[in-house]
Amino acid sequence: QVQPVESGGGLVQAGGSLRLSCAASRRTFISYTMGWFRQAPGKEREFVAAVSWSGGSTNYADSVKGRFTISRDNAKNTVTLQMNSLKPEDTAVYYCAVDLKRTVVAETMAGEYDYWGQGTQVTVSS
Repeated sequence: QVQPVESGGGLVQAGGSLRLSCAASRRTFISYTMGWFRQAPGKEREFVAAVSWSGGSTNYADSVKGRFTISRDNAKNTVTLQMNSLKPEDTAVYYCAVDLKRTVVAETMAGEYDYWGQGTQVTVSS
């Protein structure tokens, strides 16, 4: 299994929190960079956060720094995106993606990712 599967989306009020999870095969999880992207209605897909295959490198979009945290859980073969202090502008479909290139730095460009989940909806009300 290479295609990741997202879960944890939902509807929350501004200021609330959600925790998204991305599940993949053990080999996929331990070997490759995993990223989170989002796409809001009428907008292009946007980078959110990523963690390298080693777990030693993370990257965050400026819009989510200090609010979102990406992490790997080797025991569960999952990547988690903890989203705190949510804002209405965070509303989007969130996608988990796999970058097959084993680079040290977590990739931020959507075009560099090879496999994508089906997405999970996050809606933040005012």
